[in-house]
Amino acid sequence: MVKLAFYLEARPTPSRLMSWLSPVLAVLLTVICGALLFVALGHDPLAGLGVFFVEPLRDLHGWSELAIKVAPLLLIAVGLAMCFRANVYNIGAEGQLTLGAICGGAAALYLDTGDGANGGAIIAVSLLAGMAGGMAWAAITAWLRDRFNASEILVSLMLVYIAQLLLSYLVYGVLRDPEGFNFPQSKLLSDGLLLPTILADTRLHIGIVFALLASLGGWLFLSKSISGFRLRVGGMAPAAARYAGFSSRKALWSSMLICGALSGLAGVCEVLGPMGQLTPTVSPGYGFAAIIVAFVGRLHPVGVIFSSFVMALFYIGGELAQSRLGLPSAITGVFQGILLFALLACDVLIQYKLRWRK
Repeated sequence: MVKLAFYLEARPTPSRLMSWLSPVLAVLLTVICGALLFVALGHDPLAGLGVFFVEPLRDLHGWSELAIKVAPLLLIAVGLAMCFRANVYNIGAEGQLTLGAICGGAAALYLDTGDGANGGAIIAVSLLAGMAGGMAWAAITAWLRDRFNASEILVSLMLVYIAQLLLSYLVYGVLRDPEGFNFPQSKLLSDGLLLPTILADTRLHIGIVFALLASLGGWLFLSKSISGFRLRVGGMAPAAARYAGFSSRKALWSSMLICGALSGLAGVCEVLGPMGQLTPTVSPGYGFAAIIVAFVGRLHPVGVIFSSFVMALFYIGGELAQSRLGLPSAITGVFQGILLFALLACDVLIQYKLRWRK
């Protein structure tokens, strides 16, 4: 009896084709594993996948809600792609988003006169304050890495929890609405201070335009500028970069500050957009999910548009699965984890290829 088995054979050079096909295969594997998950939970797999991946795309309202989720994911993923390209592993974008929400939201609350006067100027100031807050929080990690060679992974991750506790302290304290029946939330911003919507009868705001512009700007920076070239070389070949005289300190600071600014912008857009106020929870985990988005998008500022769309589908599909199928909220995180592990498995095919033998 002849038995067939397969084994992995090392490629002489990494496969460029598989580096781009790997995310597509990972998404397909995630869909297959999702179908098996629905079967294990006692649901029709086709109906479950329909609720998760098709239902959000049936009408304009669904597309607009999807774009609302895409905006923060895309903003953060562009910044993280630059960090990872520079070999700087910033895991704390969630904290930078939170500080952006705090600074931008506090600025809007302080300048809000209640009648919506000077709304455009206040929105601009709030957006700048949010970006400054995210940059300042990222600068802490950059300074500790630069000055004391501290691990940016640990520092940025620990700063996430400090930022979240700071937000809770503020909304339970000085930023709490005095007329809010003691709920831990700020007062609602005036309508004139909210981001303008770009589609009538939807919540889709101008934040999606900021995200697309950030993606375009990131692509131009990495592919067309000398600074972007130095950043990429420093990440791919640190020894060659040092030999060429490229500054690793400059790459560290520039990538961290850019990521902090984009993450802070994502945070303040959430406050001035769909939320309209500060609450103890600004983000459902966009900063962590954007790490997966960045790698599925191959650390390319344009490629992350596709992966942001997929991740936004997980968020909207998870919400629909809760309301229509009675599934727990953790289903979104399960799909995110499946996508990550599927991507890691498929990335093996970049360096290796399958061979069959008897």
